[in-house]
Amino acid sequence: MPRPLWLLVIGMVLNVTGASFLWPVNTIYIHEHLDKSLTVAGIVLMCNSGAGVLGNLAGGLVFDRLGGYRAILTGVSVTLAALIMLVFYHGFMFYASLLAVIGFGMGITFPSMYAMAGTVWKEGGRKAFNAIYVAQNVGVAAGAACGGFVASYSFQWSFIGNALLCALFFLLVLFGYKGISNKASEISPETILTQDSKIKNKTIFTGLLILCGGYLLAWISYVQWQSTIAVFTQEAGISLKLYSLLWTVNGALIVLLQPVLAYILKHWITSTKTQILVGYLIFIVSFVTVSRAEAFSGFMGAMVILTIGEMFVWPGVPSIANDLAPAGRVGFYQGIVNSTATAGRMIGPSFGGILADVWGMKTVFGVIFVLFMISIVLTQIYDRKIAVGGLSQKKTG
Repeated sequence: MPRPLWLLVIGMVLNVTGASFLWPVNTIYIHEHLDKSLTVAGIVLMCNSGAGVLGNLAGGLVFDRLGGYRAILTGVSVTLAALIMLVFYHGFMFYASLLAVIGFGMGITFPSMYAMAGTVWKEGGRKAFNAIYVAQNVGVAAGAACGGFVASYSFQWSFIGNALLCALFFLLVLFGYKGISNKASEISPETILTQDSKIKNKTIFTGLLILCGGYLLAWISYVQWQSTIAVFTQEAGISLKLYSLLWTVNGALIVLLQPVLAYILKHWITSTKTQILVGYLIFIVSFVTVSRAEAFSGFMGAMVILTIGEMFVWPGVPSIANDLAPAGRVGFYQGIVNSTATAGRMIGPSFGGILADVWGMKTVFGVIFVLFMISIVLTQIYDRKIAVGGLSQKKTG
């Protein structure tokens, strides 16, 4: 990899490691330490995700107008300012407000880093994006491990650790990224807002929406691990150190099992549709396992199963969207997929929090099972009409 890409990889590790000091324990902090209901915690996290959506749109605009360096510097500056304030002010109103600002700043940063990675190593193709993706998961593993350990002693140190790592990232961007790209990138990030609103091939587009319906329900279910299940582990006597270890294992497995996944998809599961369906079934097994967990070993087993499931599903849906997209519409179709995932992350915490507050965790797990069954049905039927008459129009849509 070229040196500029290595700088982006190091920056992503620093950025995500710092963020991972906080995000696994957000719900626990709001519920246990700020004495708010799971519903309220879910709403706070929903606002954080919503601000991230706005940040993504703003980041794309800044990237196109001013270049990658200024876009990333803007995002990290916003995030760092909010994190420094969080060190000193973390009552509920400040915490909720600053978490939204952090979401906005991170939203600016992430798409800009991906776009810049594509510019600095064009000949690398997907390898550049894979490098950034792996860096994210290294950050998740390292940050979750360190963050849980630190939070078990004091949340104050979690805030400080996050701010310090963000400050290091800021310095890296300020002095290391300026020479990478001062001009607007040749890659123009596409969003739904920049696309022609006329959908010419409605058969294929309807199929994509059906597929994304299942994807949305899967994300709503998945984020329960970061919200209601996080509190569920505390009620089961699992310490913050051990809860964060679960996410360390998640991030580590995603990196380490890539060769195994590649072998399975090459020799055993060659259809992307089957890949997603298998992933949803694995998700169900994970949630059944965690619903019956009483000791840490049960939660760890459920997390390992969950990780295997997400390795099948999360890359599968964008892959199908890419295959379905007519010429010149790839960005639009990927925008639909990304928006669906973000919507799931927004809805999930508050949705699960309300269910848990009113009816309890047994109801949460029951509803999750139903949502995954619906996801399986939607994935099974999304391409029926496409197979009949949509694919012949694909490249002209």
